[in-house]
Amino acid sequence: MDIGLLGIAAAQSLAAVGSALGAGAAGMAAVGAWKKCFAQNKPAPFMLIAFVGAPLTQTIYGMILMNAINASAAASLTRLGVGLFGGIAIGFSAWFQGKAGAVASDALAETGKGFGNYIMVLGLIETVALFVMVFLLGVLG
Repeated sequence: MDIGLLGIAAAQSLAAVGSALGAGAAGMAAVGAWKKCFAQNKPAPFMLIAFVGAPLTQTIYGMILMNAINASAAASLTRLGVGLFGGIAIGFSAWFQGKAGAVASDALAETGKGFGNYIMVLGLIETVALFVMVFLLGVLG
C-alpha cells in the first residue's frame, strides 16, 4: 500500500471537519442571535448567514490540495505529510473562522453595526488556509 494515499484522504477530510465545526459554531450563534432579535421585536439580520457559510470554503481548499496530492509524483511520505498537516491547518482555519463568525453574529444582531469589520476579520482568518494551500502546492510542485 502507498502510504501517500492517506494524504489524499487527510487533506479533504480534515479540511471538511474544520468546516463542519466552524459552520456549526457560527450557525448556533446565528440562531441564538435571531432568537434574541425576535424576542425583542427587532429585525433579524439575514446577513448572519454570511458568517455561517464562511468556513465552508476551506472544504474547497482541501479538495484542491487533495487533487494536487493525487496528481503529484512526490514521495509517499511527502504526500502524506502535505495532506495530513495541510488538512489540519486548513481545518483549524475553518473552525476558528466559525468561532469568530459566532461572535460576529452576536455583535451584529445586537448593534446592527460593523458588518464590514466582521467580514474583514473572517477574511484574515481565511487567508491562513489560502496560504497553507498555496505553499503546500509549491512543496508538491
